[in-house]
Amino acid sequence: MKYKDYYEILGVSRDADSSAIKSAYRKLARKYHPDVNKTKEAEEKFKDINEAYEVLSDKNKRQRYDSLGSNWQSGADYTPPPGFENFNFNFNQSGAQSFNFGGGNFSDFFSSLFGDMMGGTSSNAGNFSNFSDFGFNQAGTNTSYTRSSAREKQEDLDITKTLNVTAKEIFDGKPITVTFTEFEKCTECHGGKYCSNCGGTGIVSTPKNVKVKLPKGIEEGKKIRLKGEGKKDRFGRKGDLYFVVHFKDNEYEFDGANLTKDVEITPPEAVLGCTKDIQTLHGKINIKIPAGVSSGQSLRLKQLGLPKTSGLGDLNARIKIVIPKNMKTEVIDLYKKIAAIS
Repeated sequence: MKYKDYYEILGVSRDADSSAIKSAYRKLARKYHPDVNKTKEAEEKFKDINEAYEVLSDKNKRQRYDSLGSNWQSGADYTPPPGFENFNFNFNQSGAQSFNFGGGNFSDFFSSLFGDMMGGTSSNAGNFSNFSDFGFNQAGTNTSYTRSSAREKQEDLDITKTLNVTAKEIFDGKPITVTFTEFEKCTECHGGKYCSNCGGTGIVSTPKNVKVKLPKGIEEGKKIRLKGEGKKDRFGRKGDLYFVVHFKDNEYEFDGANLTKDVEITPPEAVLGCTKDIQTLHGKINIKIPAGVSSGQSLRLKQLGLPKTSGLGDLNARIKIVIPKNMKTEVIDLYKKIAAIS
């Protein structure tokens, strides 16, 4: 297996304090989070960042890791020294009872160092001087150990959904009603037989309505948490519901709190200039379009955009020159004359 330099992964020095480690972790986690960064490398990087923080933010794990010394190079072949080997054992021949503190989503390197600490217990790597965490039963030559403090893996009860919002919904600031179908395991049966609750499928679908309040200054990709609105398990525990905000509007383009919308004018209006009534989030306004304007040019209208944490963004009126359909013959003839003298 390869040695992992957790300090290098987080970009901190070996004498960094907990505050510096936490700050570095938050910055990198935001950058490589799968909801934000869709590249292939990001997922692996995100796992490494979490693994590094798991170690360096825990006093006991960091102390054990530091005891390896700083002469190791990142990516170099690594063999665990005595006392650091991962716990993998199977002592009960009759019951085939086995234990593996291999670390789930963590790397082999992490598991080899901290396998005995994965359950959140104190560190006693490689020795059995303290049996308080184990049940001991000896009968003749057959010995069995059971981990009494092992915790059942808790089911993920959180739900994450995408919430498409328009500029008007953000501007109004009113709670948005969201309707969706929630799928949960049937608590009456395990599927495969007749059940009045799920029809034997093992899955129950329930229509759900929730109200989502958009915070002021909400940004694209941010999460909104609704506590206790997630899945519910058979013990009555509830997860949370998360909405990832996505800006989607047919009229406006978004740039933070600044908006852009197209304003259509005809060729004569572009040449001669004109005034136009346009609808904004703040109401209808009249704007003056200068003579000789080109398609794609924008007129900046200050503080007619979305609310920010302080103040308002701007609205960019982008000129779009359009050719009228079904023009009269006289108009076409005039364009021919203009083309001839241009």
